[in-house]
Parts: sequence; structure tokens; C-alpha cells
Amino acid sequence: MRNLLKSLVGATLMFAAFSSPAEGVTGPVRLITLDPGHFHASLVQKFMYEGVDPAVHVYAPQGDDVLEHMKRIEGFNKRADQPTRWRTEIYTGPDYLPRMLKDRAGNVVVISGNNAQKAEYILSSMQAGFNVLADKPMAITPPDLEKLKQAFALAEQKGTLLYDIMTERFEITSILQRELSQRAELFGTLQKGTPADPAIRKESVHHFSKIVAGSPLKRPQWFFDVRQQGEGLVDVTTHLVDLVQWQAFPEQTLEPEDAKVLSAKHSRTPITLAQFKKTTGAAAFPDFLKSDVQNGVLNVYANGEFTYRLRDVHALVSVKWDFEAPAGGGDTHFSVMRGTKASLTIQQGAAQQFKPVLYIEGTKDEAAVRSAIESLQSKYPGVGVRRDGARWAVTVPDKYNVGHEAHFAQVTENFLKYLRSGKLPAWEVPNMLTKYSTIMQAYQLSRAD
Repeated sequence: MRNLLKSLVGATLMFAAFSSPAEGVTGPVRLITLDPGHFHASLVQKFMYEGVDPAVHVYAPQGDDVLEHMKRIEGFNKRADQPTRWRTEIYTGPDYLPRMLKDRAGNVVVISGNNAQKAEYILSSMQAGFNVLADKPMAITPPDLEKLKQAFALAEQKGTLLYDIMTERFEITSILQRELSQRAELFGTLQKGTPADPAIRKESVHHFSKIVAGSPLKRPQWFFDVRQQGEGLVDVTTHLVDLVQWQAFPEQTLEPEDAKVLSAKHSRTPITLAQFKKTTGAAAFPDFLKSDVQNGVLNVYANGEFTYRLRDVHALVSVKWDFEAPAGGGDTHFSVMRGTKASLTIQQGAAQQFKPVLYIEGTKDEAAVRSAIESLQSKYPGVGVRRDGARWAVTVPDKYNVGHEAHFAQVTENFLKYLRSGKLPAWEVPNMLTKYSTIMQAYQLSRAD
């Protein structure tokens, strides 16, 4: 394994000194990747960044996870269009975590992998004084949330940053939905809704079998174990709850007590052995999944839904996992925000050719529609609108549709900006804690029946 990994990476690199960001990082940013079991870890490195050292240190246990990660990094380095220049030094000893903490080979730890250990990885990194850029979810159980609270307290004490990767904030239709919801002449004000008829609905459909960076994605076997990956109720919902907060209360500080989960449920997605083999390469279900197998079919608690009240606004979030998308399709997102004058709806089905489209619904005031679209031109030139029956479809130039994988670079660029200034926006940390607290409420309530 070690020799094979060495064949995939560049020359051995000298370790770099760790620098504290108490007043912002002024020198090069040096990345450390810790136990990269999820493909999101590699997407952080899909592009190069100004001021980021191309030398990256990886600390991980031996196994397929780190090997697959390095194949993706090498693929980025060797592609014809915009090849990257990453050089990697790998340590795969059984003491990879204490070794990482001791070596101090960089100043930012990127964490995206097995979520059963993520909260501990984050807390250990913060105790050692590192900055952390963590993939979602940062917590999958209530005990994880307690570790996360400790980690944020340490970040404040040490002057370091802890940030999770919220890519959906960079999807153009979500951005425009947020912008238009703040145009009172068009949208009015956000309705309050009720538990039975929420003012905000966000629904996401994901797939176990998919294409990433142009190739079929090989999933780790543990990805199908909710004790390691986390249930759908605590995973993808991080994006949905984040969007509710970000859109309904833009740049406002929220507290955990602002959110009250009213109902929650979870359900399973069946996975056949043939499907499992297609995505993992494994010929049999591993022992740690045997308790989830019935009549030869693996049942994964990948689906979840909950309704909650955030301050005085009612919202519903829902996530569903299917094995694979229909022909020509992919992961999909549905979202509606209901205002007193109009509703803003994102749809991404077959009628939209599986591409997200934002619609303005429930208004006959064409002047208000066109005025609102005109007000976007200074920030998003070229955005337009067209009639679509009784509603309006917002038209978006191709330059804004960069795709999900490119959103990881946008999040990272944002994080680097914060890193150099030495601080996050004042609302980010309390809102991250509110987000995970909300999700943990749903997690517990879904088990109450």
C-alpha cells in the first residue's frame, strides 16, 4: 500500500512551521488532510488557490479511502484543462492522528470522511491550535454536538477558525431566491406559515451511485452504515437547515433556543447486494452491516424529514436517497419561500432537464417582477426573466452555473478570506451551533415513537 501510494504522489516535502491566525494568517496557507474517506476532501483541491502552498500533508489509516483520495488528486494534476500542481506527502501509520498533531505540518486541517470520528478529529485539531475546514456533517449524534461546542469555545479562546463546507450557499438559484425574498415590492414579507403548511420547504434527493469528476464514484463500504456516515436526517439536512437560516434571517445571529423541532421521522432506503457491489466493489455485505440486512437486502436509514419553527417562521426540510438517478438526471433540490405578495420556488425535475430553475409565483404585478430583476443587475448582470404560463422563470447566464463540484472551491476561497482576516462574520459561529442543535433535536425526536 505504501509503495503504491508513493507512486501516486510527488517528491517528499519538508514540513512547514505552523502559524497562529490570531491576527490572521499572513504567510502561505498550508493544508493538512486528515483521514480523507469522502470524495469531498479531494474536491477542496480541485483547483489551486493563491497563497496556498501546493504541498499538502495527508494523515490517514492505510486502506482504500486514502488510495481513492490520491487517485482523485492525481486526476486533477493530470487533466488537460486547468491541471493542478498539488504535491503530497502521506503518513499512513496507525498513530496517524497523534502524528498529525505532533508534526504540525500546516495551519489548516481539512476533514472529510468517516463521520463517526469527525467530531473527535475536530476537537483534537482545535485543542492543538489548528484551523479546521470541515465537511458536513460536523456532528451526527448528540454527544458529537457537545464536542462541537467545546471545539468552537477553543477556537474563540485560541483565535483559530472552525468552519463547515456549505456549498449550497453558492448555487445561483439559492442566491437569487435569497436576494428576491428581500425585495419587498415583489415578495412582500416572509409568511410565518403553520406546522401543517410551512412557509419554507426544502427537499433534496441524492443518489448512492453517481459520477464525480467525470468518473463513477467508488463509495467506501462504511458510507452505508449510518453509525459511521450518519443518517440522512443529520447529513444532507445540514445544507437545508443552513439555507433556511441564511435566507430567512440573512446575516442575523441565531441561537439554539430560536429553533423548536415540532415533528421528525426517518425511513430506510433498500440496497441490493448487486447495487452495493456496483458502488463499493465489495462482493458481500461487511459484518458491520449484517444487522441492517434483511432477506438479502441492506436497509439504510438514509431518509429523513422534520418540521420546525425558527423564531416565528415554520419550515420543513426533507432528504431522500435513491440508488441512482433517472437517465440524464442527478441530485435534485426543491425549495419554496412564501411571501405575502409572491412565492419563490426552485424546481429541478425532468421539466427543468434536471437543472435548478427559480420561479416567481403568485403575483400578477409584472412591473414589480421586472423592477426586482433589474435591481439584481449590479451584482448579477445578465440575470433575466421570462413568462412560464402563470408564473415567471428567472433566466440565468451559463457563467453562473458552475456546478456543485466547483462550489467547493468557492467555499474554500471564502474560508481563506476569513483566515487571512483572522475572523468569521459575527453570526457564523452561533448560526452553525444553532444549525446542529436543530438537527440533533430532530434526531432525538425521530426516535421518540
